[in-house]
Amino acid sequence: MKKPLLILAIFIMSSLFYQCQSPKESSNESTKVAWKELFNGKDLSGWKHVGPGAMVVEEGMLHGEGGMGLLYREGEKYGNCVFHIEWKMQKENSNSGVFIRIPIEPLEEMMPVFYGNEVQIDNKPELSGEDEYHYTGTLYSFSKPLAKPGKPGPEWNSMDIYLDGLRTVVMVNDVKVTDFKDGDPVPKRKFDFEPFHGARPDSGYFGLQNHGKEDIVYFRKVAVRPITQEDRETGNLKSRKSK
Repeated sequence: MKKPLLILAIFIMSSLFYQCQSPKESSNESTKVAWKELFNGKDLSGWKHVGPGAMVVEEGMLHGEGGMGLLYREGEKYGNCVFHIEWKMQKENSNSGVFIRIPIEPLEEMMPVFYGNEVQIDNKPELSGEDEYHYTGTLYSFSKPLAKPGKPGPEWNSMDIYLDGLRTVVMVNDVKVTDFKDGDPVPKRKFDFEPFHGARPDSGYFGLQNHGKEDIVYFRKVAVRPITQEDRETGNLKSRKSK
């Protein structure tokens, strides 16, 4: 019975990572790699919520009610992949975040904040006394924006997040905002609600934040695909920029 159990265990573990294979295992052309929709536009199948408030589906969009909480993809870790997210702010400016590299499955809302990476959604961090290390498309409190292309509400924005080993590249509206790799210099921690700095895993859980009742952000598309050689050779991973 040991051999069948071993095979079963290997199958279960591999199923958790099949969406995001290494570049060597995927097609050389990103156009040939299928996107997997993580949000079906109808319900929260495959998602689980922790913390105060909730995430709800309305008119084909996800948005928060109350908070602060986190809606995450249950039972799956992601690495060596690209996330594509389309979102808009309810007001001219609203606050939310996309969480990546969460090391273990969340049981409450603050562990991902402290030990994962948050790709920030906030075009005016100065309104809450924060600096540009907290601007849309940055790794919250880790990276300084290379550009500031975020559109105000209620205009739609796109965000593409590349997890390439320990390197993270973030494109907002097709403009590179972040190109960060573990080991790059980071500023000193300024607030007790900021993440603890240090190494992050090359793969982890993925989630969307409901920040609070005054900060409503709508998500209409959330999808993922593996990184490809094309991404590395001619795409958004070709050259490395940091600031």
